[in-house]
Amino acid sequence: MIAMTDTSSLRTALKHHFGFDAFKGNQEAIIRSLLEGNDTFVLMPTGGGKSLCYQLPALLMDGTAIVISPLIALMKNQVDAIRNISETDHIAHFLNSSLNKAAIDQVKSDITSGKTRLLYVAPESLTKEENIEFLKTVPISFYAVDEAHCISEWGHDFRPEYRRIRPIINEICPRPVIALTATATPKVQHDIQKNLGMQDACVFKSSFNRANLFYEVRPKTDSTDRDIIRYIKENPGKSGIIYCLSRKKVEEMAQMLKVNDIKALPYHAGMDSATRSANQDSFLLERVDVIVATIAFGMGIDKPDVRFVIHYDMPKSLESYYQETGRAGRDGGEGQCITFYAAKDLQKMEKFMQGKPVSEQEIGKQLLLETASYAESSVCRRKALLHYFGEEYDKDNCGNCDNCLNPKKKVEAKDNLCAIIETILTLKEKFKADHVCAVMLGKTTANVKGYNHDELDVFGCQQGTDDRFLNAVIRQAVIAGYLDRDIENYGLLKVTAEGKKFLDNPSSFKIVEDNDFNEDEESEPVRNGASCAADPELYAILKDLRKKMARKLSLPPYVIFQDPSLEAMATTYPVSVEELQNIPGVGAGKARRYGEEFVKVIKRHVEENEIERPEDLRVRSVPNKSKQKIAIIQAIDRKIPLDELADSKGLEFTELLDEIEAIVYSGTRINITYFLDEVMDDDRQDDIFEYFKESESDDLNAAIDELGADCTEDEIRLVRIKFLSELGN
Repeated sequence: MIAMTDTSSLRTALKHHFGFDAFKGNQEAIIRSLLEGNDTFVLMPTGGGKSLCYQLPALLMDGTAIVISPLIALMKNQVDAIRNISETDHIAHFLNSSLNKAAIDQVKSDITSGKTRLLYVAPESLTKEENIEFLKTVPISFYAVDEAHCISEWGHDFRPEYRRIRPIINEICPRPVIALTATATPKVQHDIQKNLGMQDACVFKSSFNRANLFYEVRPKTDSTDRDIIRYIKENPGKSGIIYCLSRKKVEEMAQMLKVNDIKALPYHAGMDSATRSANQDSFLLERVDVIVATIAFGMGIDKPDVRFVIHYDMPKSLESYYQETGRAGRDGGEGQCITFYAAKDLQKMEKFMQGKPVSEQEIGKQLLLETASYAESSVCRRKALLHYFGEEYDKDNCGNCDNCLNPKKKVEAKDNLCAIIETILTLKEKFKADHVCAVMLGKTTANVKGYNHDELDVFGCQQGTDDRFLNAVIRQAVIAGYLDRDIENYGLLKVTAEGKKFLDNPSSFKIVEDNDFNEDEESEPVRNGASCAADPELYAILKDLRKKMARKLSLPPYVIFQDPSLEAMATTYPVSVEELQNIPGVGAGKARRYGEEFVKVIKRHVEENEIERPEDLRVRSVPNKSKQKIAIIQAIDRKIPLDELADSKGLEFTELLDEIEAIVYSGTRINITYFLDEVMDDDRQDDIFEYFKESESDDLNAAIDELGADCTEDEIRLVRIKFLSELGN
């Protein structure tokens, strides 16, 4: 161990190796702890300088530091960075599956000769017997476990291989361990320390507050693609990342940006490694402005001037959200974090968990609930995020999030909170928020009846309020410290000592009601504080025209064009059938079948009112937008059973239905009668078909409420596809 723990020596080494005059935050104390031989736990937000906390000690200490890292792309990036500050390449190496035998032999030779100070390995590589035997012969300075949250099942990127790290360290040669992560709740931190056998570690916890980041959550709608294009065009030349959950959406979004003259490239695990690396380099070298990626992109990528991070899909957990938004504004400059939220996206993610172990499903559901709570809440985004990570934010208004810039009026909820606390205590603190709310609202759900909770005095004590309001009270009471969610028991609600005091001596408790992201409301949604349609007068005219046309054709109005399509028409003013095809939900077939009268009306309105059309807001669609859609249409023409078609495309059956619905809603006629006749009897088909013929809406939830006792959701969707295809296209 070297004697270089005094401040002047460390700063001299920092200047010599990295060119910096001073350490950031806790870096110096962390490095000193490791040099003194202590196990060290580092919790530091993205952009705080975690890598330097183990890179500098590795350069100062004898032997080779073993850095356990989850991503090959991350290893390459960090090895390149270390080599750039050194005179020789052998100072740092990585050992993973991307190397051939000759390259592996060279790495081992450099380590054996004492030239290599940092060796990056994936946990999978560390567990290989030949690597364990080799590392037993190597003088090791310390072990660094990067992205340490991967150890915990409650972490957002759980990797079972991380659980084997401690036994392997013991087998190779016990040395000090430094574990680092940017995202860990108190529960995850405890898991990491316990699993790595470092309960006595020196813990360094930096603030999670990134004051320069602006947080905003918007409702996801049919105009979201257009909103994203508009935003990027209003911020020319700025670097940004757009995150999507599926590879397919990544490809579609990147293609759509390109045809709208935005320099963009895709990045996901399904691409070959050479293309993926080339696209990453193009972004880092600013050959392109935007990278569209799955969550794999960005871990450890040190690009300081990412000016915006857009989430097309809400992430699966707040840890993921925090880490991904944290890639914006790492230089302390502007960082816009915009997320598009739809509750149905989280419901879809919950469905994908089916088939996993029950404990994993419960953890996943709890993480999704926390994410939904954050998205829908009207409290300061910063306050909610920091509370989730165990840090209190003492300001009521951060001035840099959508909720603080557009605050809602506070309403008194003292009596509601008293009722909630009383109910939780009556239920002996053994239930989650949904059950507590059900009891208070007087709902006779299966669980409420099963536990005989409909016989309690508190049953129905809050009739007249609603779920959304009670959940808002609960969420804000948790932040205020009156309630607590027992994370280890999947979110059971507990009353804190402060909560019991409040019940004994209630005082004013004002809250803001949650944001309303309910997609099923009949009232027109509000987006970005304004009506969806830029021209309400034209929107009303188009709705009237649709009603007349529907009456004439004996069809429900939604079959012709849906409301979001009319809103888009009243915003971008398409004046030809060709332009109409660029409207969301309007394909070539629909445009030709119904569009002529609509574009005539729009053209007349534009001329009479001397309207200057917003050319820049009209999104060019991608020709043959998806090869997959064409393949699906061709397979249906060949009468391939839909379940077999889903398997062949690697899709869940519900995902295939999403694709087919998109095809039908855009105006393409398809015939799935052959499949329906195989899986459903005629009477059920007729019942569902007649329902949609008489209904004023094609809303799925309304159809399930009406038909769900006799039909499954998939059956309703299949017949709805048939109905729309036959009568609408």
